[in-house]
Amino acid sequence: MTALELLNEHRCFGGLQRRYRHQAPTLQCAMTLGVFLPPQALKGQPVPALWWLSGLTCTDENFVHKAGAQRLAAELGLALVAPDTSPRGEGVPDDPDGGWDFGHGAGFYVDATQEPWSRHYRMHTYVAAELPALLEAELPLDPARRGISGHSMGGHGALVIAMRHPGRYRSVSAFAPISQPSHCPWGRKAFGHLLGPDPQTWQAWDASALLAGGRGPVGPDGRALPLLVDQGTADGFLEEQLRPQALEAAASASGHPLTLRRREGYDHSYFFVASCIDDHLRHHAAGLLGAAP
Repeated sequence: MTALELLNEHRCFGGLQRRYRHQAPTLQCAMTLGVFLPPQALKGQPVPALWWLSGLTCTDENFVHKAGAQRLAAELGLALVAPDTSPRGEGVPDDPDGGWDFGHGAGFYVDATQEPWSRHYRMHTYVAAELPALLEAELPLDPARRGISGHSMGGHGALVIAMRHPGRYRSVSAFAPISQPSHCPWGRKAFGHLLGPDPQTWQAWDASALLAGGRGPVGPDGRALPLLVDQGTADGFLEEQLRPQALEAAASASGHPLTLRRREGYDHSYFFVASCIDDHLRHHAAGLLGAAP
């Protein structure tokens, strides 16, 4: 019997967009996720997968419904995997102050060390280990060809996961990532709850700190994975929360290849993501399929 419960599926550009539910031992709750299988996968061919991590207040459905990624993914032969953004359920603690920037929908893709969060908030291990093992065992996904990307909090998650797991991914990118969470209000609030009050312990979960320390992402061949980051110049969170200049400085200091594109007039919404997603899919296809970007 499969561990994945199929909730629904829709024919989409010759492939299938599916939504699943499963019990996640790492998070000790039920989780939902979206998977797009391109036409090649439906013919039984193992295909590479791009893992997409969404941002604050999102679920597994935001990217699926709003990014418009399935058309080109079908042409390229890429599967798309969209997990939820945090553990959920009546037994999962939420923001004690009732805020929207922590708790349900805001797991920050770290492994919590503090009570009461440490029992459930282990999104890093869930995304990097538990869920890939499950999906690659049950679906025609090639475990040797994984890419990772995301938006905002999910962009932070994508960068950090790729950096903390050298050789596991072949491509990485981000949209408007929280580039230096240990120095922004969103990150300080979440890290203080999840990881404790000592800012030194936060550095292992901060993309700019990891990059500056020479821990930029590398592929299976040991070579540096080039980073592609898009940031809208009209993003209301740009200066206080996202801090792309910190990532840029870290890449310069460490010599890691980074393409940081400041997109004039774009904001933080999925209109921005949808406008630039094709570039990112081609970036990942270059790493996963050897296709020209």
